[in-house]
Amino acid sequence: MRVAIVGATGAVGQELLELLAERSFALTSLRLFASPRSAGQTRRFAGDSVTVEPLPDDGDLGSDVVFSSAGGSVSRAHAWTWAAHGAVVIDNTSAWRLDPRVPLVVPEVNADAMRAHEGVIANPNCSTIIALMALAPLHGAFGLRRVTVATYQAVSGAGQAGIVELETQTRDVLERRRPQPTTFAHPIAFNLFSHDSEIGDDGYNQEERKLRLEARKILDAPDLQVSATCVRVPVMRAHAEAIHAEFERPVDVAAARAVLAAATGVRLVDDRSTNTFPMPIEASGRDEVLVGRIRADASLPGGLALFVVGDQIRKGAALNAVQIAEGLGAA
Repeated sequence: MRVAIVGATGAVGQELLELLAERSFALTSLRLFASPRSAGQTRRFAGDSVTVEPLPDDGDLGSDVVFSSAGGSVSRAHAWTWAAHGAVVIDNTSAWRLDPRVPLVVPEVNADAMRAHEGVIANPNCSTIIALMALAPLHGAFGLRRVTVATYQAVSGAGQAGIVELETQTRDVLERRRPQPTTFAHPIAFNLFSHDSEIGDDGYNQEERKLRLEARKILDAPDLQVSATCVRVPVMRAHAEAIHAEFERPVDVAAARAVLAAATGVRLVDDRSTNTFPMPIEASGRDEVLVGRIRADASLPGGLALFVVGDQIRKGAALNAVQIAEGLGAA
């Protein structure tokens, strides 16, 4: 495949480059695109130096697969034009996720959905992917009815600027200086706050709505009840999620553990004897989503509580996109 990465200089773009090399992706050419201010920079790939280009005016990226990670406005403006020039666009923004023309895909969950694409395939939001890696196998076994989720989202979800802000503010606080927020609305060092996205009339923010609506689409479960509370925390990388789930059919802890132990892309970390459970520091840089704290929900007979942690730049973004492209190549 001829491959292009749009947004190649960002955190997800860099992760895409690493994964394409690491997984020996079958590409015949690679083009990197970014904003005009980044054009002319170079990036290393498989021992070669690749020059970053500005997006061409005619929309022809000369590629079979385009990984789009430059933001929703860029994707809304150009994705279908890239597709019209023969590319399959794997879009890592929120622009097309709920568009009925566009499959929303987590390969371990609904790989068949990508076959019906019309030129654009959407990568779900990172929090949705991480949650569904655990919930989808349980849904298949027991029939998911209702989910309550609290997320603990790393600063790298806001890109490199979020990482720099946490580093800078941590030094400021330790040296008795007042932290000055720029990327986030509130201080992030030694603090946490409700996810900094637009709040709707129903009181839920955009991140929380994404989790609900995207989960319904991916699982083809339009009546699934989902309530989320999304929180930004002072962690560099990897999102954590506390999940309480209710099912259509009886489920116990042993059965749930067996299902999750057999699930592709999931790793059980659930050692009560040593109080060892999923942690962002262990999930960072890993392909697998870590699942643990599996227990009966004390407030709901037959319900489950669990804790899930995944690298939101890797499986929550770049790896999921590469897996989609690999699936297209195998089709």
